[in-house]
Amino acid sequence: MYRKFGKTNEMVSVLGFGCMRLPLIGSDPTNIDQEKAINMIRYAIDSGVNYVDTAYPYHGTGFTTGGASEPFVAKALKDGYRGKVKLATKLPSWLIKTRADMDKYLNEQLERLETDFIDFYLVHSLNADVWPVLKEAGISEFLDQAIKDGRIKYAGFSFHDQAGLFKEIVDYYDWSFCQIQYNYLDEEYQAGKKGLEYAAKKGLGIAIMEPLRGGNIVHLPKEAKEIIAQADIKRTPAEWGLRWVWNHPEVSVVLSGMSTMDQVVENIKVAEEAQANSLTAKEETIIDAVKKVFEQRIKVNCTACGYCMPCPAGINIPGCFSTYNDHSVFDGTPAAKQRYQIYSKLAAPASKCVECRKCESHCPQGIEIHKELKNVKQLFE
Repeated sequence: MYRKFGKTNEMVSVLGFGCMRLPLIGSDPTNIDQEKAINMIRYAIDSGVNYVDTAYPYHGTGFTTGGASEPFVAKALKDGYRGKVKLATKLPSWLIKTRADMDKYLNEQLERLETDFIDFYLVHSLNADVWPVLKEAGISEFLDQAIKDGRIKYAGFSFHDQAGLFKEIVDYYDWSFCQIQYNYLDEEYQAGKKGLEYAAKKGLGIAIMEPLRGGNIVHLPKEAKEIIAQADIKRTPAEWGLRWVWNHPEVSVVLSGMSTMDQVVENIKVAEEAQANSLTAKEETIIDAVKKVFEQRIKVNCTACGYCMPCPAGINIPGCFSTYNDHSVFDGTPAAKQRYQIYSKLAAPASKCVECRKCESHCPQGIEIHKELKNVKQLFE
């Protein structure tokens, strides 16, 4: 269940616990159901998971202040659990203007996480907008100093842009690891397979985010269900998606944003059995066929990461896109329209978009959200 994590020489569990989609009480993203979530995280750790991932804005109400995830993780890792895991969190790159800002946020995160050091510290969500600012502000010197003074053990980055920039960033600094989006629908998206192979060639450990596309590839359309039914070994859609990622020997750890105990139990079971290069030629052909079904049906490449939220106009953007995709993927079932009506009562409908495009500046997928909301409006309103 463990693989070597690149240049770090650390052994990490192939399954990492991503603390971005923890169970909630109600709809407030900051109101984590702490009892359930702590039980889930500690069960995972007791079962062998030793990689716990969070970030400054997770479970927050925006990107300018810290969310509830880091303080919650500090609580979950009490009673001796901190010493059992490798803790990962991320520098909020979009808030950095000066070298002093970097120290400010790292020191704040150490306090929020109630720890003396962070094992794996990532520069969060690198793209063509923030990368030049970080270089000018002295990101290399900051990371060198933070490693030297013991505040972090290893430096890495997470990435949301094109493959060319990914290679430039890999070559810029002596990173120990990186984190990219990768699943069977995103093989050629952002860093993609080329980036995966390039980082591995450079000796970086590779953490994978969105292995199930925010849960989207768990919900199979009828044609896809018929395709996987032909497999010799019966597996859930989640297991197919996870096994496809773990099939790549370059991958060190797969981060799963688990929100129920059932998901934790299933993912751990799959992790214990999954091996690199273990899928048969027939199984790879089956996944390729399922991929084609999805590509023909998905309207918006949204992973429901929530980076676009909160919307100033009060729109539940991920909810709108999830409903829009479900309507297309599942043959226009009445359930999608009914769900949209519920979203419109709990939050503003898509038609309330004022096209401020604030959401688009944070979208890792580069979605033209204001345009897609018009399509949602046309279909459902």
